[in-house]
Amino acid sequence: MLEVKVTATHDPVSSVDVLLHGQTPLLPPVFRGPLRRAAGLTQRQVAQAVGVQPLQILRWEAGEAEPRPGERRVAYSRLLQGLAQQHPYVITSTAVP
Repeated sequence: MLEVKVTATHDPVSSVDVLLHGQTPLLPPVFRGPLRRAAGLTQRQVAQAVGVQPLQILRWEAGEAEPRPGERRVAYSRLLQGLAQQHPYVITSTAVP
C-alpha cells in the first residue's frame, strides 16, 4: 500500500501523483536534454540544483537510469515541467521514437 508522507513542506500535487502513479511522473528521456539545452543550462548546473553528480543527469537524459522516488525525483520533475512550460516548442518539435 502506498503511503503519502506529510511534512511541513507538503506538496499535495506530488502526493496525488504518488497515489495515481506510484511515484512522481517524469517527462520521457527524449525531452530531458533538449529542454535543458533550450534553457541554456549545463548538466552540472542541473546536477547541483537537484543534488546529484553530473553523471546522473547524463544517465537520466540518456534513459539509462531514472531518479529514485524522493525529493530529488520531485525536484527533477518540477524542473522538467517548468522548462517544458518555458520552452513548449521543444516538446512539439522533438521526435518521439
